[in-house]
Amino acid sequence: MPEGHTIHRLAAGLRERFGGGPAVRADSPQGKFADGAALIDGQVLAEADAHGKHLFLGFGDPLVHWVHIHLGLYGKVALGAGPPPAPAGQIRLRLATSEAYAELRGLGACALVTDAERRAIRDRLGPDPLRPDADPDRAWRRVAASRTPIAVLLLDQRVLAGVGNVYRAEVLFRHGIDPHRPGRELGRAAWEAIWADLAELMAEGVRTGRIDTVRPEHTPEAMGRPPRVDDHGGEVYVYRRAGQPCHLCGARVRTAELAGRNLFWCPGCQG
Repeated sequence: MPEGHTIHRLAAGLRERFGGGPAVRADSPQGKFADGAALIDGQVLAEADAHGKHLFLGFGDPLVHWVHIHLGLYGKVALGAGPPPAPAGQIRLRLATSEAYAELRGLGACALVTDAERRAIRDRLGPDPLRPDADPDRAWRRVAASRTPIAVLLLDQRVLAGVGNVYRAEVLFRHGIDPHRPGRELGRAAWEAIWADLAELMAEGVRTGRIDTVRPEHTPEAMGRPPRVDDHGGEVYVYRRAGQPCHLCGARVRTAELAGRNLFWCPGCQG
């Protein structure tokens, strides 16, 4: 599932192509969002707002319609220049002008919502490190009161919005934190360091479109090691490196299932 930086990057791409006009042509070649597409067809994209893994598109001048989008496990978005090509595949929603288009496929959610419904969805989510209005203390209060392992809390979107399995594994490694440590044993200073690091790492992910988490002194060039070869791209410390030696201490990276998700950590650096 895409992590929060991907959704913020998508929101920025949609604003750049369609924000403020001209009016967009909207349709649903697949047919599952035909009624919603008909209502926003011919409207101006007034806002593209990301909160965690959720995207909200506001249409109209004045703004009258919101589309709530969640990519889910299989969602894909294609952004292109010029008029859109002939529909191919299961396109749930297509937006187009004479100069640009966006095609959204395989979405976990795509629905028209009222402004009250949009706010209710956001209220259920924890603070997003990429949002300027985020309140890290709100997440800290939940972490500090919980016996749940910090690795589970970081993936709970009600606690912290936008963090996925890669950022979870990597930020805990970067701060030498045992992923099994209960939230209430974390400590305020450690939480503030995690939050600040996530905000910086995820902002870099928005900029580059990939997840890189190794510090400059640990890059392949700096350490004289081969670069990572993985479908996810990016240089990481532990994510999907189970059984391989840690870049820092040489211990074998471990993996285990925790709350239904694969966890990766270094027993030497995070013991």
